[in-house]
Amino acid sequence: MPAYAFFQGKTVPLEEAKISVVTHAFNYGTGVFEGIRGNWNEAEGQMYLFRVEEHYERLLRSCRMLNITIPYSAAEMTRMTVELVEKCGYQQDIYVRPLAYKASEVVGLRVHDLKDDFLIYVVPFGNYLASDEGIRCCISSWTRIDDTMMPPSAKICGLYVNGSLAKSEAVWRGYDEAIMLNRDGFISEGSGENVFLVERGQLVTPATTENILEGITRATVMELAEKELGIKTVERRVSRSELFVTEELFLTGTAAHVTPVLDVDGRRIGDGKIGPVTAKLMKLYFEMVKGVDKRYSHWLTPTYRKVARRP
Repeated sequence: MPAYAFFQGKTVPLEEAKISVVTHAFNYGTGVFEGIRGNWNEAEGQMYLFRVEEHYERLLRSCRMLNITIPYSAAEMTRMTVELVEKCGYQQDIYVRPLAYKASEVVGLRVHDLKDDFLIYVVPFGNYLASDEGIRCCISSWTRIDDTMMPPSAKICGLYVNGSLAKSEAVWRGYDEAIMLNRDGFISEGSGENVFLVERGQLVTPATTENILEGITRATVMELAEKELGIKTVERRVSRSELFVTEELFLTGTAAHVTPVLDVDGRRIGDGKIGPVTAKLMKLYFEMVKGVDKRYSHWLTPTYRKVARRP
C-alpha cells in the first residue's frame, strides 16, 4: 500500500519527503511535533482519529516556545490530516506525526531568523509498549528535564533525547519502560507517558508542576474515571516510595493508550495482576477510541468517506 506525506506544501509519496543533512532541526533538534492516533474499527470499516484538533492546538502552543510560525490553524491542519489519512487508506491502527521545524540549511545555535516549515506523515502503528497484559518498569537514573532547562510542556524534538536515554536504559536492564523522577526526587512521568496510581478510591497523578507533559490521554482518562466510574483524580506530588505500595499503577499516552504496570524495580504492584480500576478504564478507553462507545464520538474524527472493508 503506497504511503504519502504532506511535505513542503503538497502531498507527495513518503519516499520523496526528504530534508537536507544541513537542516537546522536535524542538527539541533529545533522542531516540535505531535503524535495522533488513528484507531481502525474493522466492523465499521472506518478509521477514527482521536482528539485530533486538540493535538494541533497543543502543537501551535509548542511552536510558540521555539519561535516557529506556520501558516495553518488547528482546524486547517485537522482537515489536511483527514485528507492524508484517507489517501493512505490503511486498514489498521496508525500513528500520525505532524512536525513543525526550523528548515533553514544553516549551522549555528538560535531559533530566530530561520525559515520554518511543516510536514505530516502517517505510519501503521500497533501496541507501543510490550503487552496489554501489563508491563514492568524501573526508576530511571536519568532525571526528567526541568522547565528552567527546556519547557517540558512542549513537545520539542530535542527534549525527547531525555526520554530516549531513559527508555533504552530500562530495556537494557530487562524492563519494558522507565519512570523518571524530577530534580527534587518526585515522580514526573514515563519516558513518553503520564503516570497514574490508584489509592483509596481515587486516582493520583503527578501535578503539572512536576515537569510533565499535559497529556491529552491523561486528561481523557481523568474525565472518563469521573464520569463513568465516579472516581476523582488528585493531582499532586508523588514520592518514589508510593509506587511500591500503591494498589494499582498504569501509564497513559497517545502511543501507550492505557497500559497497566505490574512491577516496579522488581517490586510487585498490588497482587501483580491488572487491577479492577485499571481494567475498567482500559475497556472504556479502547471502546471509546475505536468508536464502539458512541457517547464520546465528539472526540473522534472519521476519515473514510466511503467505508473500507476487506474483501
